[in-house]
Amino acid sequence: MGKISKGERCSVIGCGNTAVRSLSADRVKSAGLKIEADKRAYLCEGHYKEYKKKTKLDRMIEKWRYMSP
Repeated sequence: MGKISKGERCSVIGCGNTAVRSLSADRVKSAGLKIEADKRAYLCEGHYKEYKKKTKLDRMIEKWRYMSP
């Protein structure tokens, strides 16, 4: 069993919701979210949606990088 299934809370400062995703703390910090974790960041549904919106351009560029010959 992982930490999320055990009821881990969101790592964003000021949020106490139940986490649904676990990501690298460095990636979450680079997206601009204020977290209190060092290695893994646990995000609730709302903050994960915000993370996806902020990193959409970066993910698209990475996808293009591997698609070009």
